Amino acid sequence: MPSQVIELWSLFTSIVDAPLFRLGRETISLRWLFQVVLLLILVAILARFFKGVLKNQLLPRLGLDLGNREAISTVISGAGGALGYIIVLQAVGINLDSLAVIIGGLGVGIGFGLQDVTRNLISGLTLLIERKVRVGDFVEIENISGYVQEVSMRATVIQTFNGSNVVVPNTYLADSPVLNWYYETHRGRIDIPIGVAYGTDPVLVTEVLLNIAHSEPDVLREPAPRVIFREFGDSALKFELWVWTDAIERRVFIKSSLNFKIDYYFRQHNISIPFPQRDIWIRTAPALSPLSEETLGMPLAPATPSLKSLLQQVSYFQCMNDLQLRFLIESGYRKHLTAKEILFRAQEAISNFYIVLQGQMAAVYEENGELKPMMTFNPGEHFGELPLMLGVACPATMMAMTDTVLFVLPRERFEQLLKEHPSLADDIAVAIARRQDVLAQHQQELQQLSRQESDQSRPINWIRDRLQKLLSW
Repeated sequence: MPSQVIELWSLFTSIVDAPLFRLGRETISLRWLFQVVLLLILVAILARFFKGVLKNQLLPRLGLDLGNREAISTVISGAGGALGYIIVLQAVGINLDSLAVIIGGLGVGIGFGLQDVTRNLISGLTLLIERKVRVGDFVEIENISGYVQEVSMRATVIQTFNGSNVVVPNTYLADSPVLNWYYETHRGRIDIPIGVAYGTDPVLVTEVLLNIAHSEPDVLREPAPRVIFREFGDSALKFELWVWTDAIERRVFIKSSLNFKIDYYFRQHNISIPFPQRDIWIRTAPALSPLSEETLGMPLAPATPSLKSLLQQVSYFQCMNDLQLRFLIESGYRKHLTAKEILFRAQEAISNFYIVLQGQMAAVYEENGELKPMMTFNPGEHFGELPLMLGVACPATMMAMTDTVLFVLPRERFEQLLKEHPSLADDIAVAIARRQDVLAQHQQELQQLSRQESDQSRPINWIRDRLQKLLSW
């Protein structure tokens, strides 16, 4: 058996060491090719590793920005890799001088076949040296917009707002106009076209638009917002609102916020936005019978109330205007529960504030394997705020008694809502104080967390203190 292994090994070595051809004075074999390929791969890995160390560990100590670090590390690692390849070829016995004529001849043919690759490499080197487009810049190229993630020798990686990464050849960047919002500053202008009905006072339009612009936190005071009267349109007086911002990458959200405010305040000042009018001739047609359960052959689904209308029925939010309700709707979401469905169980950590919009919720406890309600929550009432403030688990299981609709507000949004509406905090404190049985279960936590002695007969005092601390964060 050992002799057979030795024979097989001898056969294998004879195959890998058998000469294939000669390159100058060097005999080429499979073993030689394997060693060369392995060494070249090792050089590539070391060059890539050195680039990462240089970019993320050494250059940051010099105070260089991300774009400079990317350019310097790419050029140095590329040069080091090229030098490593030359050393490997020399070490394995290949005389590069003797290959100069062959390489020169092949270079002509390869140049035609790989001219796009060569152009990309040259364009990438140009981008790295000139640094017109750097890592971290916010750029727009035709219908592509996003942040530059990487500038390599062949291509540039751009991360778009939807989370995808687009690989753009460097020649495309070099030959096409590129809008670089971060070239010198992050500042940019946002233009919002607006049309108002004929007969509207232009001074009033200007005043309302400027007030809206100054109320937006991301809009700069200098340069100041401006209102431009563009022209007399076919069906409207055409204006433009110009605003500047230092967060131009958020221009979509800034523009959306301004549009919401324009719509709201225009309605408050009876400023109408017209629409193009056309004369349409309609031929008389037989009257259509209205849809009914008989005509459809199936019951009609009841209309679902809007979240806005449901929130306006809650006493805490009745004084809010449309803009404040929009923020509230964006902050949370609607959750549907069927009858007897468990929202969460006792001793589970929660991170949301809940408001009952429709139906009924109950705090229940288990007795003899049966869930029994000990406190109910009807439309307009809330729960979950006390565990959020204490940072403890909810002491009771919450179950829907009927088909129920909840409005769910995450912890961060709940705290922000309390900061912006202190009166809401007082209303919540009063509502919590009515739940003496729930407060009794938390009495130990209250005494541990409160720095001052709590008046057990007046827990509302501690709750107000706790909310005041929350609002001062």
